Amino acid sequence: MVIGAGGLMLPAYGNSPSTNLLASGGADAGTDTLAHDYPPILTGMRGSHPGSFEVAHALAWQGQKPEKYAPLDEHYDLIVVGGGMSGLAAAWYYLKEKGQDARILILDNHDDFGGHAKRNEFHYKGRMLLSLGGAQNLDSPSNYGDVAGSLLIDIGIDEQAITQMALNTPDNYVLGGKLNGEVGLTVPDGDNYTTIGGNWMKFWHGRGDYRSAVNQLPIPEDQKSKLIRFFGGEQDFLDDLSLSDKWDYVNSTSYNQFLSERIGLSTSTIPILDAHLLVLNGPSGWNHTVLEAVMSGSPGLRAMGWLADFVDTIGAMLVDELAGDVRMFPDGNASVARLLVQKMIPSVAPNMKGFEDVAITRFDYSALDKSEQPVRVRLNSTAVGVREAGGQVQVDYVQQGEALRVTANHCVLACYNDLVPHLCPEMSEPQKEGLSYGERAPFVYANVLLDNGAAFSRLGVMFTHCPYDPFQWVAAAPTVTSGGYEPPRGPDDPMVVFMMASPTPADGSGGTARELLRAGRHKIYASTFDDYEQQIRDQLQHMLGSFGFEHETDIKAITVNRIPHGYAYSYLGLDDPEWEEGKAPHEIGRQQFGRISIANTDSEVTPLMNAAFDAAYRAVQEQLQL
Repeated sequence: MVIGAGGLMLPAYGNSPSTNLLASGGADAGTDTLAHDYPPILTGMRGSHPGSFEVAHALAWQGQKPEKYAPLDEHYDLIVVGGGMSGLAAAWYYLKEKGQDARILILDNHDDFGGHAKRNEFHYKGRMLLSLGGAQNLDSPSNYGDVAGSLLIDIGIDEQAITQMALNTPDNYVLGGKLNGEVGLTVPDGDNYTTIGGNWMKFWHGRGDYRSAVNQLPIPEDQKSKLIRFFGGEQDFLDDLSLSDKWDYVNSTSYNQFLSERIGLSTSTIPILDAHLLVLNGPSGWNHTVLEAVMSGSPGLRAMGWLADFVDTIGAMLVDELAGDVRMFPDGNASVARLLVQKMIPSVAPNMKGFEDVAITRFDYSALDKSEQPVRVRLNSTAVGVREAGGQVQVDYVQQGEALRVTANHCVLACYNDLVPHLCPEMSEPQKEGLSYGERAPFVYANVLLDNGAAFSRLGVMFTHCPYDPFQWVAAAPTVTSGGYEPPRGPDDPMVVFMMASPTPADGSGGTARELLRAGRHKIYASTFDDYEQQIRDQLQHMLGSFGFEHETDIKAITVNRIPHGYAYSYLGLDDPEWEEGKAPHEIGRQQFGRISIANTDSEVTPLMNAAFDAAYRAVQEQLQL
């Protein structure tokens, strides 16, 4: 097996070819003579891969960028910086308004489009296996606003498609919205690991046989009894507080402080409940209020006296809504990005029908940047300067070591907020401060190709929490059939294990959420592919070794999607004030800057896909009014 190794400090302006290669000797390398022509099949370090970040880091960290740019004879109606969900949506909304005569260029610093919605594709033993390298869930169009909902319908994801996705998702696949499926808990037990099945999302809230499940945990007896009382709501843990004081408490006290001081959980037990928040939101329970944590699904709904019925009812409604409408493609939201791109650039997949075959269709990446089409997607291109000049916008970028310049009538910056002040230094200081306020939550998504699924099937669950391991979520890669995909047929088939990690510190050492998210990002930068590979091999060997798993022979390929600039920052009660309307950092930061508008989830302070679409629509409308 050949595994890509990634250095962090490749030359910013020299040629920096990717070092990620197809796994050989295991995966079917013969599927592609030149793997780099089709990025989804690259293994090794992906996400923020070598070659994608060096130019931006040189700009943001050292203020370095080329002094001269070669002007291209290319002028566009709109240039979009960033090919993630907001960037693709901005191009779509503009194209809908202006028609096929529009000229649109999308620049992205990665070798693939979709932003965090990355497709990981493996070929082994004559089969294609898919998984996700980032954003994963979508909702019914009717649950989005008119703007975001209409985009989904435009690309073929209507209510009928959502209904079909529900039918295409096995009842035991929790990540696909089937929340009655089993949710395991995998913890160290002496020299071995033990996985306790059932549904821990229900156990947390006093549903099902939570007593038996807790009693199987390898923790001290007093901690077991405290968890049982907590999950079952057997007492009011805030009974010494008045009604108003209780409300103040749950809005001003950290969740983990509540677990420690009120429930009596030890620092060694708290991680069992922390993994959920870490992977779902980024920061741990030390940086969520009690109310924020329970509204995110953490246990405690039944343990707060007079609040219990109120919060439990809301929590149940949220869970029911989530289970009813959250859906997933086998490659996550990469299929949404692919549907958008194919709608704008049909030549990338001229025979693709749409929703029914998007997951299995091979895209022609050489068709993304052709001069004759209204929309062009230019990959491996990092913007380093955006400014108004002479009634138009100049956009400077670096592609494969070349410093180039293009112009447009309008520009939408669909990159992340903190980069914008470096691209547009002419902005006002208050706007720059607003853009730089939030810190994105860093994440790591790994996909591991196994020779077969025999050992994993004996684990007994399709999804499990691993609170004491580097990767807190471990699951089978999506087993859904939407988009025409055929998942593994049984344990004898090859399979992909999906693993997700939040690197944000969770030891209670202190610091605001923004400071800890920044520390998590630096941890990602400091971790090599070799580091991640060792973590993955150790964790899977501990989890599956007793079922006959041998990592040296059973692992055939590893893809690590590191996302240092991950999901948009959401304001938190412990760290962020309540700003007056129009004065919050994201509202100041997203203000239109002449012929330049800003569209990303940062501008909506929520990491959801519909927020990316809404932001794109707002930015396009700003520019159309000029």
